[in-house]
Amino acid sequence: MRKNYYHKLAFMAILLIVLLAFQKYTSREKENFPEIKFITEHSVSPNLTDFNPNDLDEKQWEHLGFSEKQASTILNYKKIVGGEFTSKEQLKKCYAISAEKFTELESFILLPETAKGERFEKFRNDDKKEIIVSRKFNPDKLSSSEWMKIGFSEKQAEAILKYKNYLGGSFVSKQKFKECFIISSENYSKLEPYLMLPAKTPTDFKNSGQNYAVKSNISYHPFDPNILNPEEWKALGFSEKQANAIVNYRDRNLRGSFKTLEDIQKCFVISAQKFQELKPYIKLSPAVEKKQETDFSKVDLNMITFKQLLEFGLDEKNAGSMIGFRKKLRGFVSKQQILDTYNIDKNLVQKLISIAPLDVSNVPKYTLTEAPEEWLKDHPYFKYSADKIIFYRTTYKDDKKILKLLKLKPEYEERMKLYLK
Repeated sequence: MRKNYYHKLAFMAILLIVLLAFQKYTSREKENFPEIKFITEHSVSPNLTDFNPNDLDEKQWEHLGFSEKQASTILNYKKIVGGEFTSKEQLKKCYAISAEKFTELESFILLPETAKGERFEKFRNDDKKEIIVSRKFNPDKLSSSEWMKIGFSEKQAEAILKYKNYLGGSFVSKQKFKECFIISSENYSKLEPYLMLPAKTPTDFKNSGQNYAVKSNISYHPFDPNILNPEEWKALGFSEKQANAIVNYRDRNLRGSFKTLEDIQKCFVISAQKFQELKPYIKLSPAVEKKQETDFSKVDLNMITFKQLLEFGLDEKNAGSMIGFRKKLRGFVSKQQILDTYNIDKNLVQKLISIAPLDVSNVPKYTLTEAPEEWLKDHPYFKYSADKIIFYRTTYKDDKKILKLLKLKPEYEERMKLYLK
């Protein structure tokens, strides 16, 4: 018995040691970012004064007690959030600044506590999908949807493109690509063998957000941006994708023409430096109104086509929403329904419905007792109550009784009645 007792005791002791060792090992590996230790040698409470963190360079951050790597991380974070910090709350999110260090600096920071519509999100928390790459690629040529196919979230993809635009439209090198705040070291390791980029950044590259490219012999001349086709934009130094993006932005987003220089400046593929190069040569002519071929006062809103909606001035997204909602309803029975369509330009649609007629004679209507099950389960106004309606009508043949049993909110009941006989 004594021998068994010692065996059990020894086993328990070994098990405890293994558990303690495992706990220590796993706790050390838990954090992606190494533990931050602030340099205290020269930061024995320096004579702090009020400061704007947007004005500090790397050396000044180091003077506040941060290491060289921490200072670099803070500046990199500033680029990702749009080039400047907008609030203390936003600055606090930078993982290179510990809670203790932020508390020490907070009262000296010349920023509001919070900012409305703060753009920065915790993009790293979106790393849920696995990064999958099967062939070599040039990251300069990838669109947002292509980054998403690789495994990044929509927000991460947008941030990667924003970082590329910050660099001037090109990642320049693997080294610069690695500095993208959104791309974790783990994901970079997966992507690195497939990147078609030079390993190191050219010595003459200036990381200032300006366009970096080999100067080509572009001969600028006065031009009207409203009449240029993609080939002519390419002649001004843009890539094929950039040229197509500019034309699409002009024709779809701006409905055919740049009205002001600001409209051109807002185009995301035209960098600030490129705009300054083009500006002296831009000659904006008065916008020519496109002749409208359709008489919209004679077009039934239940028959109007996608193409006619584009002709009226709606963009593809708005036109698609309106046509799609009409299809689900099997036709509009009131003009207010059109205004209630999700994701639509209400001002432009209000103008349309004030001109065009609405014919409801061909819109199908039923009683609750006669309505086809498929129609009930698919119609936006009935589908959430379809099973109850089908159940109640086995016993009751009166629509009023069934509506009473459904106990709907008044506004939902009124919507149903639009499609009831």
